[in-house]
Amino acid sequence: MEVTVKTAEQLRLTAAEFELIKEKLGRVPNFNELCAFSGMWSEHCSYKNSIKWLKTLPREGAKMLVKAGEENAGLMDIGDGLGVVFKIESHNHPSAIEPFQGAATGVGGIHRDIFTMGARPIAALNSLRFGKLEEDKTQHLLAGVVHGIGHYGNCFGVPTVGGEIYFDPCYHTNPLVNAMSVGIVKAGETVSATAEGIGNPVMFVGSATGKDGIGGASFASADITAESTGELPAVQVGDPFQEKKLLEACLEVIQTGAVVGMQDMGAAGIICSTAEMSAKGGTGMRIDLDKVPTRQAHMKTWELLLSESQERMLLVAEKGREQEVKAVFDKWDLPCSVIGEVTGDGILNFYMQGELEASIPAHELVLGGGAPQYDREYREPAYLQEIKAYNIENIPVPENLRSIADRLIQLPTIASKHWIYDQYDSMVGTANASTNAPSDAPVVSIKGTKKALAITTDCNSRYVYADPYKGAMIAVSEAARNIVCSGGQPLGVTNCLNFGNPFDPEVYYQFVQAIKGMGEACIKFDTPVTGGNVSFYNQNPDGPVNPTPTIGMVGLLEDINDKMTLDFKEEGDLLYLLGSSRNDISSSEYLYKVLGVSKSPAPYFDLAEEWALQQKLAGLIRNKNVNAVHDISEGGLFIMLCECGFNRELGFSIRTNQSVRKDAFLFGESQSRVLVTVPASKVSEFENAMGAFPCEKIGVVTSGEVLIDGEDWGSIDHWKEKYDHAIENYLIKEEAGSALASI
Repeated sequence: MEVTVKTAEQLRLTAAEFELIKEKLGRVPNFNELCAFSGMWSEHCSYKNSIKWLKTLPREGAKMLVKAGEENAGLMDIGDGLGVVFKIESHNHPSAIEPFQGAATGVGGIHRDIFTMGARPIAALNSLRFGKLEEDKTQHLLAGVVHGIGHYGNCFGVPTVGGEIYFDPCYHTNPLVNAMSVGIVKAGETVSATAEGIGNPVMFVGSATGKDGIGGASFASADITAESTGELPAVQVGDPFQEKKLLEACLEVIQTGAVVGMQDMGAAGIICSTAEMSAKGGTGMRIDLDKVPTRQAHMKTWELLLSESQERMLLVAEKGREQEVKAVFDKWDLPCSVIGEVTGDGILNFYMQGELEASIPAHELVLGGGAPQYDREYREPAYLQEIKAYNIENIPVPENLRSIADRLIQLPTIASKHWIYDQYDSMVGTANASTNAPSDAPVVSIKGTKKALAITTDCNSRYVYADPYKGAMIAVSEAARNIVCSGGQPLGVTNCLNFGNPFDPEVYYQFVQAIKGMGEACIKFDTPVTGGNVSFYNQNPDGPVNPTPTIGMVGLLEDINDKMTLDFKEEGDLLYLLGSSRNDISSSEYLYKVLGVSKSPAPYFDLAEEWALQQKLAGLIRNKNVNAVHDISEGGLFIMLCECGFNRELGFSIRTNQSVRKDAFLFGESQSRVLVTVPASKVSEFENAMGAFPCEKIGVVTSGEVLIDGEDWGSIDHWKEKYDHAIENYLIKEEAGSALASI
């Protein structure tokens, strides 16, 4: 049974948790204290249903500069006195209710996690999931989310350099909006989210507090229902121009040396930042909430505690240096107030007009402290029996594969997303090295050095649905493969784990198996998990979304001149396919979206083969044996060949492998395969380097024609036209249809 209080924040605590709170406090909590526990013990803040399994992930590595989960974001050493800070988080529920602000504040929040540690954000990415594109609701959500990401990112001045977008009916009610930020910090200039030093002032800096976002953490920890639109006040409202000022002010104030600790006021607002900073430092705080700058009069204690108004930080300064801090924020025209002080008793005491309104031990509120941890029941989903019954022999090879390719290249998940990413500023800051020279992972230069970062977000949720263990391994492996294909060395992972209701044993099975697969792959590639986010309760009326453990990965190029691109370079270059071709169309876009088979296994994958491929490929790129590299992913080999040809309008002539089905060779998504091109002058050198590694020569780059087994499939421009305009033509057609229907 749940204890529910029908107020704006909709408390969500079980009866057992209510009794646990009474035990910890030694008394019945008052309403303000109950609100504090509701926010901090929500799934979103406490990870109470996931922490047991998260602890099994590899969380240590030679290049890690802070332990996983100890700070707002992961921090890894990249040499030369520099560190890379990165994290990915979800803003799914807010985006389902108010897509523009939901997505915008997701971008703002993840950037704050980066610069609160003292790093300057240099790149943003996203991973998005929507329902069927032909539905009005999907178009509304897509337009709002893209506008929100573009508006906030463009105004804030950090380039959106990459991401991924999938369309599937399972995301109709509950879209997924995952945002990633990456920043650079100099050694010795990082700031910890810690409250230390008894008597040190606790300062509120940034935008004034309002009633937007109240109960957002609790809202994110429940299913989306028909009544969820009534929780619009739980959605935050962002101001990217305020955040830009806050960024510059925070980085400047760190240089004064007066800052002891700092934390973003994100989920659960003031109660979260005061609790987590105090618990980490083994301290407490006395906070006078009436000293918090507000933009609405007469805010109540619980509203001030739980508001998730954006662009705010909690800062602990050295006593006696308050004016130094205030001078910086005054310069940037930002509110800055001393609202309390650090105490040594471990208790958070909140006052209003001198009256004590709440008194809670900080340790009892936080993850790793007194917050409950659960071990949920799980069992294999019944649908997996249908998947096991799949047999490729029951799927005939279509006669006209060119018409199949025509449909495939125009699927929204595969077609060009330029209608979307053209709304993002990808060039602000002039560090994006992938604008005119595409690579599998965006490459961003680190100014003042020869170094660059390769960054990616990856997850094919259909693979994870088909086999949660293997599908999660594939997500990690593809992220690493994209970085290696771009010339980088994978460093570390941040994850955004999007699943349904954890109380559903079949959903929890997906979660547990995905964690196991992810951990095994991260160990293999030496990419520790630096942190991330768990998002449960992603449900539709018909059931959960596909399990979507999105992987954000960062890799390092010691010299940006080692960057590898995916586009064909010259007519006459030879085409080689690294890895083994197989009779495998399982879980492919071709099988699912074109042939309509929804239940099939994950595509072939072997972790040892994948690791060997990446090692071989890294050597080929390092020794300049190849001049274009593109991994085989959604859509299969044919789509990858087209994507390689588009940039310079070069075509290809290939011969299919007669030992496998032609549709599997062209459209299958069997893993651990990479397409490369080799100049004719380097063929001998390349083949010697390959040795006995699985590899087949499949064709040659042409001046523009596309030939499959000698059959004319048109020109590369023909395919580029379909690929480039599929989504925008689709939207225009739907808009026209809606207009006609309204006449």
